[in-house]
Amino acid sequence: MALVLAMPIGVAAQQKATEKVALVVINTTAGRMVVELYNETPLHRDNFLKLVREGYYDSTLFHKAIPGFMIQGGDPDSRTADHDTMLGNGGPGYTLPAEIKPGLYHRKGALAAVREPDQDNPERRSNGSQFYLVQGRKWYADDLAKLEDQRNEGRPDSLQVHYAPEDVRTYELEGGAPHLDGNYTVFGQVLEGMDVLDRIAGLLCDGYDRPLTDVRMWMRVME
Repeated sequence: MALVLAMPIGVAAQQKATEKVALVVINTTAGRMVVELYNETPLHRDNFLKLVREGYYDSTLFHKAIPGFMIQGGDPDSRTADHDTMLGNGGPGYTLPAEIKPGLYHRKGALAAVREPDQDNPERRSNGSQFYLVQGRKWYADDLAKLEDQRNEGRPDSLQVHYAPEDVRTYELEGGAPHLDGNYTVFGQVLEGMDVLDRIAGLLCDGYDRPLTDVRMWMRVME
């Protein structure tokens, strides 16, 4: 089946039709997903591709799943962890500078980087390997407008988020997690396998949001 490349919402984030887009296959024990990586976030794109090619993610877990929100993976400690082990603190030993770009929003299927909270990480640097895929929920336009006003209050212009009409329609029709916009680096988007994302997000979990049934992943770059 041919892939249809879904462009990110927001006019500022539109990619040129002639620009090559990197695609990564995420094979999991729950099914197969394909993600595109955004050229607007080259540091995150190139780092993700490097780790995929090295096999860094292979046999690691989606160690967190919150229905109506997201699924999280990329912790190397999850590869051999038993169910009593707390996960979510592992990484490759480095962080990445934030690449938070206007128009790259947390629509359903967004691929984004995990990071430490603002009080410990005011520059909003990303974990070097951990990522999440957004499931989210649908948002009414009025609720999105209220969220936009609340978030932008007191923020400098450079940190404000302003949704274009097409962004609003996307959140209304597809859903997402707009409360994260402007706070985390979004660097890709699910093109295939949204049903797999939903399946993982809907798994029964323990008190730490870890699925009771392990979901492992293996990735490869589509050359």
